[in-house]
Amino acid sequence: MDADPRPGSKPRRAGPRAVDPRGGTAIDGANALIAILVIVQMWLVSAALESALAGRVAAALPAAIASGLLFAGCLLLFRFVTRVDREMRR
Repeated sequence: MDADPRPGSKPRRAGPRAVDPRGGTAIDGANALIAILVIVQMWLVSAALESALAGRVAAALPAAIASGLLFAGCLLLFRFVTRVDREMRR
């Protein structure tokens, strides 16, 4: 091994599993997108509730459909994150 410039320090070695940095970047990006989608979903629910309380109940069905689509998108991204994490740990 190469000589370490610091006396008395242990030599550095790579661990048994090398981590691919691209997987970590994909996970970070997916988590950021999940956070954005959840914020949009909370805004949508509050706007639909405000509209329903004002007596405009016609906005409830489109808001529920959009909220369901946002939930499905978050669920797919979560499955992607768990799959990438599982592959990184192999």
